[in-house]
Amino acid sequence: MKAKFWMIRLFRWTLVGVLCQGLAQGDDEWKNVGAVGRAGVALYVSKLGDNSDGSSWKRAFNTIQAALNAVPDDLGGHRIIIRPDTYMEANLAPAHRGAKRAYNTLEVDFDGSQGSGESGWGIIDGSDPNYGFKSLDWWSTFRETPDFSAVAWDRWIIRHVYATGADAGLFFDLPPKAEEFSILVEDSVGIGRAFGGGVSGILSRPDEPDIFRRCKMWSLDWLGDAGGFYVRAHNPSMSKTPDVVLEDCTMVGLDNAIQVGYPGFRGYTHMLLKNCRLIELNFAQQGQDALPTGALYSDLAGKYFQVGLEDCTIMGFKVFGEGDATDLTVWDRPRQIATGSKNPGMQTNEMFSFTTKGKNRAYVQFRAPLPAGFERITQWPMDLFAAIMPVQPQKTAIHAPTAVQSPLVKADEVMTNMMETTPIVWQGRLCLLECVRPVSGGSPNDYFLKLVDIEKGLELTQFGTGYGLGCAFAHGGVFYAFATRFDLKTSWSEIVEFESTDLKTWRQHPVIPPEHEHLFNSSVCKTDDGFVMAYESDDQQYVPFTIKFAHSVDLQNWTKLPDAIFGKDRYTACPAVRFCNGWFYLLYLESKPPKYETYLARSRDLVRWELSSRNPVLTPGSGEDINTSDADLAEFRGKTVIYYAIGDQKTWSNVKHAVYPGTMREFFESYFISR
Repeated sequence: MKAKFWMIRLFRWTLVGVLCQGLAQGDDEWKNVGAVGRAGVALYVSKLGDNSDGSSWKRAFNTIQAALNAVPDDLGGHRIIIRPDTYMEANLAPAHRGAKRAYNTLEVDFDGSQGSGESGWGIIDGSDPNYGFKSLDWWSTFRETPDFSAVAWDRWIIRHVYATGADAGLFFDLPPKAEEFSILVEDSVGIGRAFGGGVSGILSRPDEPDIFRRCKMWSLDWLGDAGGFYVRAHNPSMSKTPDVVLEDCTMVGLDNAIQVGYPGFRGYTHMLLKNCRLIELNFAQQGQDALPTGALYSDLAGKYFQVGLEDCTIMGFKVFGEGDATDLTVWDRPRQIATGSKNPGMQTNEMFSFTTKGKNRAYVQFRAPLPAGFERITQWPMDLFAAIMPVQPQKTAIHAPTAVQSPLVKADEVMTNMMETTPIVWQGRLCLLECVRPVSGGSPNDYFLKLVDIEKGLELTQFGTGYGLGCAFAHGGVFYAFATRFDLKTSWSEIVEFESTDLKTWRQHPVIPPEHEHLFNSSVCKTDDGFVMAYESDDQQYVPFTIKFAHSVDLQNWTKLPDAIFGKDRYTACPAVRFCNGWFYLLYLESKPPKYETYLARSRDLVRWELSSRNPVLTPGSGEDINTSDADLAEFRGKTVIYYAIGDQKTWSNVKHAVYPGTMREFFESYFISR
């Protein structure tokens, strides 16, 4: 009897446990999908890293693809952690998939808690680096082509990624053949010509659906095969559980917030939307040719698509739309809406099956009927429309840098209609070499150099007609200037040296000839074994602009250093090079759309570079528009002064300065204090 009693009690406890587990799953059925049950390797991505092995922020890979290539196996649990920045990359694919209970992770240090020293989005921009938005089939953030499947991303987690600039954003297609596929995407943004996000060519995994949580996804095209989110499963029958789950997501499209399938396709898709917002932007006038087709639109015959909606809000011309699945013309406009029966719950109609649960609402065109299970919103839903925009990060203080940022203080003084300048100490006076030129164009006579005593505001000399983009350097009682020749035929060409002892009599001769390139800004410093020049090039082998280097022992004869090239893979311009305590320090300009910011890097050999984790040194502030470029610096009376250009990079430019209350060496080293 006692044994029987305990068996009955154990059965009751087990039953209660099972029931409780079932209730918990009902609240959050797939909360453990993607749980990492194995600790793999951690790989870091940062443009500030030395691009060696990705094992730390200091040794971080400079590209996301390099980290994806370094994933060592398919056992799962590996993490790729990305410093917030803009990465001009497309068609990304990992070396290995994840595992069932050990998904791999690609995540951005969104709030700075991972120690990158920065917070914000990791922007993966698939634009053409020379022309901008790249609208081209099979050109996407994540790689998929007719002969390459995105199944390589199977069992990955993606977090805080902002994917844009290409035909699709957070989109995974398996075009060669349908396969089982599971992905978890959270807190991310996807923007594409065709699709902001989605999955296609997938087979169902009942316990591992494709899940998108708290994502915002946009489609920029309204014609045919386009939608904020696109889905197409290839199941031979309708799965009992959803193939795709969207939780707390916002989908936006010019015509369709969600699009399903394509005309004539035969394959079953089951979808669940929980607390989602579907926004169709096309509110065309009734009777127009381009009548909207529905916020949730399916090209499949009705039996092939089933969707559940829980607590969702829809905005658009109409809620649902369906196409003629026997018609292979995807440009059919308009198409008809099926409204379902008057009773909530499962509704089967000529379009597709849907269920409603909780409170589902819709703001639609006043003539558009509502499907069963929806209530009409009658006033403009301001909060719904505001949900279109992605959230901004809140930086955590948990892993803040251990040292205080260098106290570089910007002065209010502005010198108008200027751009390239070099502060220099000449005969005990702080002077400024000014490169006088029009904003663009002009004749060679409009270009010249002048030297001004900053404290007295007195012009000391004027020289170098036909030259610009210059820098100044003083050594052994001789004043040197290096400037680039400008003419109407070749634009910016060779770099020429000017020298004088009295600022009256000048000698000049070419020192750096171009090689299938234009040459621009330059900078010179003294080293332990001579002198080094950094100069800016638009060499088409690399991404304009790139910084190259040359060496001299006498300031007269210069030898180019072919192995010393900085910024082959991204925009790097306006160099200012200095040598302190065995280190070369390089102030230079980074393009951070829409801003242009001054960054700092250092190197022992001009080949391997380390970027400061405290970049940028200068970023545009109030009254500076989008630009803080052409920074150059000098040490004077125990302080470091930096002059830099502000403006819009097109029509106007002024010059300001900032002061660091210490020596140049102290200034540089303050940006490389160890954490």
